Amino acid sequence: MEEKLKKDFEKIVHKKNPTSKFVKDCVMAFVVGGLICDIGQFFMNTFLSLGIPKEDVSYYNAAVMVFLGAFLTGLGVYDDIGKHAGAGSIVPITGFSNSIVSPAMEFKREGYVFGVGAKMFVIAGPVLVYGISSSVIVGIIYYFLK
Repeated sequence: MEEKLKKDFEKIVHKKNPTSKFVKDCVMAFVVGGLICDIGQFFMNTFLSLGIPKEDVSYYNAAVMVFLGAFLTGLGVYDDIGKHAGAGSIVPITGFSNSIVSPAMEFKREGYVFGVGAKMFVIAGPVLVYGISSSVIVGIIYYFLK
């Protein structure tokens, strides 16, 4: 009796689970991530054609891409892009901008100090901590091996 219930339950779960669209998801992530990078390259080329020194172009480009990510998140457009693109919208610098702006918008009603200020780095905070920590460790290893 118990074995039959277990099998019936597994059938129900199997029917209710969505089917994986792994290949489609990978292609969409690749295409959207590539388009975001193309937009970044467009701005880099534009800044270079305006005569901005090559050493400074990456700073300008990062600022523009972070602004675009934050602006599109504020409009609610970046979330729609993320629904279809998955990791393709998370990996570029615009995804980092989105990860900071989204919680700030969500907790705005709790006030600027305990809402926006306290919750802004809920998603991005661990990424920053582990990214900085791992870069320090790699830097120390590189220093001693060289």
